Amino acid sequence: MQIHLDPVGGVAGDMFIAALLGAFPELQDGVVRAIRRAAPQVDCRLIRHNDGVLDGQRFAVGLKVHACGHDHSHDDGHHHHDHGHDHGGHRPWRDIRAHLQSCALAPDVARHAIGIFEGLAEAEGRVHGIPAVEVEFHEVGAWDSIADVVGAAYIIATLGAERWTCGPLPLGSGRVQTAHGFLPIPAPATAILMEGLATIDDGVSGERVTPTGAAIIRYLCRDPAPPAGPRTLTGSGVGFGTRVLPGMSNCLRVLTFEAAETGPAARELAVIEFEIDDQSAEDIATGLDRLRAHRCVIDAVQSPVIGKKGRVMTAVRLLAEPQGLDAVVAAVFDETATIGLRHRIMAGAVLPRRMAEVEVEGHRFRVKIVQRPGGATAKTESDDIAAHEGHARRAQLRRLAEAKALSDE
Repeated sequence: MQIHLDPVGGVAGDMFIAALLGAFPELQDGVVRAIRRAAPQVDCRLIRHNDGVLDGQRFAVGLKVHACGHDHSHDDGHHHHDHGHDHGGHRPWRDIRAHLQSCALAPDVARHAIGIFEGLAEAEGRVHGIPAVEVEFHEVGAWDSIADVVGAAYIIATLGAERWTCGPLPLGSGRVQTAHGFLPIPAPATAILMEGLATIDDGVSGERVTPTGAAIIRYLCRDPAPPAGPRTLTGSGVGFGTRVLPGMSNCLRVLTFEAAETGPAARELAVIEFEIDDQSAEDIATGLDRLRAHRCVIDAVQSPVIGKKGRVMTAVRLLAEPQGLDAVVAAVFDETATIGLRHRIMAGAVLPRRMAEVEVEGHRFRVKIVQRPGGATAKTESDDIAAHEGHARRAQLRRLAEAKALSDE
């Protein structure tokens, strides 16, 4: 599957979720569950919206009603920006990352959420001249922004799209009020995240792309080139922001495609290898978990080997996006005790695949569907099966979920 984002009015985290749920309404329950795991104090709902021109929906997030009876939710969503909603903001990036790693999110969802936030932290670090690890978020540290990022991460992980692209991002103009005072639009961190992406000045002022929206686009749309070859348009969705724009709909539109070819696609991979003999197994496990969560890391494997003087060592191999090689190398030196590594760029091939969500006996399961030359195959996500007791029961649910997913193809 290929997904194209058309930022008619702009991009924000809530607009992204609303647009994708318009195209894939079956993901709504999963989005809500993921957000509740990461932010149990948050309420979220999908609201039908028509601006007189287009019909779509908005994704509204707010704090739950407190015991004293005061409702702290805001029905008007994010006002199309991440600024001005404290909701417990001013959080160090390291604390947000630790929370996302510990709040029982599925591994892929946590990895994508951390990757999006990591891009934000790196941009904020550049703005303030400090390392990303020392960044403290203000507006984007608020619970509603965390909910937006986790909801977006769930959609990204579940769909498993092979490619994301985005049309030109509107620059906007003017000033925006933040915890740092008035800042120019696009906000400094947003401008950094938009570097290398196509932009357009359509003459409409205001904050058109939020920091969270820019971080999601930056994380997903790494290859600006349009996909080659024929493809079939399979669906669309429209997600609205809350602001009213003159002469245009304030929405993000999503278009979904399936490539006509189902054979393997060529790709390049960065391979990074190293050995460790002076780091505890417990700390290696922690370091590798953090590396797996890096936005440019595809996979990480480890194995025991025998090194010099008969020492037992841990051999590690990472697969990463080639354009993120330098960032991953830096992360390896931060998270492990190794003082040297090897890396190379290799050619690879990957089959078209996507994530489907099916219901079996009252339980929801994510199933990865792969298009092989001999026909489609399916595999149920092990994390979704693990909660059920007994090998026979798990095997039965796995078979039923995979059969259901293939029958829906």
